[in-house]
Amino acid sequence: MSDRSLLEVTGVSKSLTSASGDVLVVNEDVSFGLEPGEFVSVVGPSGAGKTTLLRTLSGLIGPDAGTVEHRGEAVQGVPSWLSIVFQEYNKTLFPWLSVAKNVRLAVRELPRREAAARVESVLGQVGLADFAERYPWELSGGMQQRVALARAIVADPELLLMDEPFASVDALTRAKLEDVVRDLWAQVGFAALLVTHDIGEAIYLSDRVLVMSARPSTIVSQVTVDLPRPRGQSVTRALPRFHELHEQVLGLVERNGAAR
Repeated sequence: MSDRSLLEVTGVSKSLTSASGDVLVVNEDVSFGLEPGEFVSVVGPSGAGKTTLLRTLSGLIGPDAGTVEHRGEAVQGVPSWLSIVFQEYNKTLFPWLSVAKNVRLAVRELPRREAAARVESVLGQVGLADFAERYPWELSGGMQQRVALARAIVADPELLLMDEPFASVDALTRAKLEDVVRDLWAQVGFAALLVTHDIGEAIYLSDRVLVMSARPSTIVSQVTVDLPRPRGQSVTRALPRFHELHEQVLGLVERNGAAR
């Protein structure tokens, strides 16, 4: 890790309470770092604790052991420099507010003119400039997720956390949303941490892919994605190196998918 590390995770563990007692979800040897402007994805078998790890990194819940630090300072609570996009976008948007007003919630403390300018700019970036006065229930699922993305980045975060943000849309919409995130990341310059079950998606978007084991989970490998940028769906996914990386990550997930 460099002195400029955006996020440093050291020896984190987390248990969750169930009807049968506490269950260790994330093991105590989970450690990794995230540099400013880096795009990292987390993959692993179902039930590995990927979402629990993301919530721990975000400050929504605290670790039982270990530390999560932002530029050397402990993360306590959800910080202002971080934004989160969840899978269930339809539950995070207020149906009685317009698209613009939903996005503006994230910058409501700014002066009115500055907030309005930011909202207008980010809606243009996600392709919703003509839908500012529409309501979420008037939009398709993919468009609603674009609203959620716009709200997440309008406050200019240093880090964007995404928890399976495209899992609820069809394959074509998913590809389009991947490209929206790709372009926003390149244009805005935030760091990104994506939790996904889709290995191809992780490779397509990321600089590195972290592979988690089954629960109680740990990080079993960090795979560097050495594909050229800028990337495109048809061109990048057709590269022999893309398929080599896909097989490598898939093999790691399959070999480490059995509960320990």
